[in-house]
Amino acid sequence: MALLITDECINCDVCEPECPNEAIFLGAEIYEIDPNKCTECVGHFDEPQCVQVCPVACIPVDPQRRESQETLWEKYHRLQAVIPVVPVR
Repeated sequence: MALLITDECINCDVCEPECPNEAIFLGAEIYEIDPNKCTECVGHFDEPQCVQVCPVACIPVDPQRRESQETLWEKYHRLQAVIPVVPVR
């Protein structure tokens, strides 16, 4: 389940630096969350950090993006994958 930021956002800037996946960015009018990067902090923390720090509680689960815990773990592993560097000869 990716999270989303509603139009109640006051652009206070506290959520963006808390996201370990760098999924939060300043959109045209308010902060937004890239659902392809949001793992609800699975793999990093027990609870979504953006939700914890949001002073106006405007970060619910996106009803259009329901994902299982297993899917969130898979996304976490994909985002954390390191591509090995092969020396050029």
